[in-house]
Amino acid sequence: MQFNLPEIWKTIHSKRDVLLLLFLFQISFGQQAPKVERKIYTTKALGTQAPPVIDGLLTDAGWDIVDWTGDFIENLPDENTAPLEQTKFKVVYDTEFIYFGFRCYDRDPKGIVKRLSRRDGFEGDWIEINISSHNDKLTAFSFAGSVAGVKSDGFISDNGKTWEGNWNPIWYLKTNVDEEGWTAEIKIPLSQLKFSDASEQFWGLESTRRYFRTEERSVWQRIPLDAPGWVSEFGELHGLNGLSPKRQIEIQPFVLSKLETYPPVAGNPYKDGNDFKINGGLDAKIGITNDLTLNMTINPDFGQVEADPAAIALDGFQIFYEERRPFFVENKNIFDYIFADNQDNLFYSRRIGGNPHGIPNVSDQAFVETPTNSTILGAAKFSGKTKSGWSIGALESVTKNEFARILENGEERKELVEPYTNYLVGRVQKDFNNRNSYIGGIFTATNRNVDENNLNFIHKSAYTSGIDFMHNWKNRKYYFKGNVVMSQVNGSEEAIIITQRSMTHLFQRADADYVSVDPMRTSLTGTGGKFEIGKASVGSWRYNTSLMWKSPELELNDIGFLRQADEIKQSAFLSYQTLKPFGQFRKITTQLEQFTNFDFGGNYNKMQYTLGASSVLKNNWEAAVSLIYKPVNYSNSVLQGGPRFRYSEEFFKSVSITSDSRKKLKFNTAVYDSQGKDNSFSYTEFGLGVIYQPINAFTLSLNPSFSVNKNKLQYITESNFNGDPRYITGNLNQNTLSASIRLDYNINPNLTIQYYGQPFISKGKYNQFNRVTNPLADYYGDRVSLFNENQISFDEAHNRYQIDEDSNGEADYTIHNPNFSATQFQSNLVMRWEYIPGSELYLVWSQAIKSNSISDENLFNELNSQLLGSKPANIFLIKMTYRFML
Repeated sequence: MQFNLPEIWKTIHSKRDVLLLLFLFQISFGQQAPKVERKIYTTKALGTQAPPVIDGLLTDAGWDIVDWTGDFIENLPDENTAPLEQTKFKVVYDTEFIYFGFRCYDRDPKGIVKRLSRRDGFEGDWIEINISSHNDKLTAFSFAGSVAGVKSDGFISDNGKTWEGNWNPIWYLKTNVDEEGWTAEIKIPLSQLKFSDASEQFWGLESTRRYFRTEERSVWQRIPLDAPGWVSEFGELHGLNGLSPKRQIEIQPFVLSKLETYPPVAGNPYKDGNDFKINGGLDAKIGITNDLTLNMTINPDFGQVEADPAAIALDGFQIFYEERRPFFVENKNIFDYIFADNQDNLFYSRRIGGNPHGIPNVSDQAFVETPTNSTILGAAKFSGKTKSGWSIGALESVTKNEFARILENGEERKELVEPYTNYLVGRVQKDFNNRNSYIGGIFTATNRNVDENNLNFIHKSAYTSGIDFMHNWKNRKYYFKGNVVMSQVNGSEEAIIITQRSMTHLFQRADADYVSVDPMRTSLTGTGGKFEIGKASVGSWRYNTSLMWKSPELELNDIGFLRQADEIKQSAFLSYQTLKPFGQFRKITTQLEQFTNFDFGGNYNKMQYTLGASSVLKNNWEAAVSLIYKPVNYSNSVLQGGPRFRYSEEFFKSVSITSDSRKKLKFNTAVYDSQGKDNSFSYTEFGLGVIYQPINAFTLSLNPSFSVNKNKLQYITESNFNGDPRYITGNLNQNTLSASIRLDYNINPNLTIQYYGQPFISKGKYNQFNRVTNPLADYYGDRVSLFNENQISFDEAHNRYQIDEDSNGEADYTIHNPNFSATQFQSNLVMRWEYIPGSELYLVWSQAIKSNSISDENLFNELNSQLLGSKPANIFLIKMTYRFML
């Protein structure tokens, strides 16, 4: 491994003198944050007074023991001005609950917008409470209620930068509209919050009101738009005396019945047309202390989770999908360790319970039934944050041996396709320096019981570790943060060879003299990390600069996510935002970003400049534009193991427009266009989104998109001619049409019916096949040699091309027909009824139609014929949960 760091730094430095001078000037002479008076509200315990009845009316005597607090100030769009309508609230508590009563004044009560939505919908007029019960300046619990009675909740972390919307605690809400406006009463069990055992406590507190008609946000505690964050600026709640932390104990068993129907396969005993099963499991949440919670799941089921969006990856890299399973989403912020680019993470929970690695090697006459996912026998998660600033997380999960059933030559047998696997994640972080700094660490371990010879190709064990830190100074105006990670994977020689040759590493590249495939290795150890410094608050300007690296041997993909190793990246970022409305604008934000990319061989692979701007108009319309220029553009991966390849200079443009989100009918549209120099490649995409809400209880949304991808040098495959490798590319013309369709009908806030559907088709056709001859040539046509009509012919019987490279009348090698067509339709219909708080009944119908037939029809006709001509696979599911609170 070698790289010329001085030369790399020289190139980086020459591009950044102006930004560095600006950075030094701002540190020396930048303005200081104006001090904002921190509000304090003093509550009282109810004592012998009867607690308020949660009916939305505020008539109970319990509210009379405390005073109102109000004087809300506008936050958006015109910060630090008087809001159109005022808001006030009260807070009382007892040994089990904390209560909030709101009075939202409105001179036109008939104009109050009462839109229904599913939970966490944030539609219409609403109020929100943020409670930082640790008062740590970083984390808070959020509870929001709309005037229609819809609850929204979430967990806030990283001083407002991260929001976990899948946290669904038990709490109570009622609202009422009267001649003065509207009122709300909220009751939150103390068991749903985390706080210390101090006899006298001070919590961070903030409240926000949305005034829908003018899209105005007003807040109780003023938080300037150029503040360093959200939670750190909260007011305070005093008067909390003698509270006893509640050790939360919740047990939620479930029962499930599931019927799958699909087209039967003649003679296949494993595909007779339907499967039925009854299942059950248990989720539990146990408060070890009031700060730390143990979550457990036994035989979990995720049947109602929405299907992943359809996608096709022509570049050979894995596709990143968001986690949606509730067990893994809760407290996700504690376990996250994003160390380099946005998706590079030491913990990617989708690995747990993923697809089995093994594929049985059988004859064409055999019938095979392979599990689609590894079964999670159980999982436990211990996580939370202590009053002294320790964030602690530990996750343990076990998946069982998975076998494929095989019927071959009249005999049935089983073959192991996924071994018993143990996953472990440990995460810790400590706040200090008055919560302005932290230091943390992470450790992950994946251990597999690889005893079968047919599974020697996967890692026996994989370990990663990392240290991260952040320091803020000058009242969080400036920051410096960083991390360092290390990984080690162990396995057979076969497993480590596969890792070295994978798309993440590509050690076999012929022109890479600093890496090579070592067939004797049984482990790989790599490192990575990132350091960043910048300005985060005060005034309109923001900037940062960073340096990141991922060594060629870094490997995270057993329990993490890493797209590509072997990278050194420098970046610089500068942005400007307005802090006050002016003219026709509520807000304008502009940004400039630059980055350079090298590999560990010292190759200068990429230079990119990005200029972006976005605006919000006074009529609540939004517009954004982005320009990206790549004057230097090389790839180590495009030939998927071949030499470094030069892309032409690229110019990318995008424009998006979003209409007023308050309207019953609203839309957004976007156009993306990318062009390579000399028209060597292009990509154009048109997207449209339409949302229509004819009545408050029903919403229809449609989001179609159409894209055209053209590449005259699209990689197809690698072949061999007289012992020399041949990298085959061709002229690709790919058209893709997709749409997402959603129907939401909200009978009441606790009973909803939701439908999601996604038709998708992508067709690609190739011509003008060629082989790479000079991958680094400036002009794209000089990088390849085009096969003439005497060198290439199509073998229709075997659906492949024959290449006679030396034109002697005999085929030297063949390549498969790369034309493709993928058509599918996925849909979910879910009825969700929260029959008592925290307990739910699901009725689910899921359907999938897939086809890969290739025809000469146009995209729209083929989508129609493929879907109508294919038989669907259906899943009918009934799931019931009941939450016991002990």
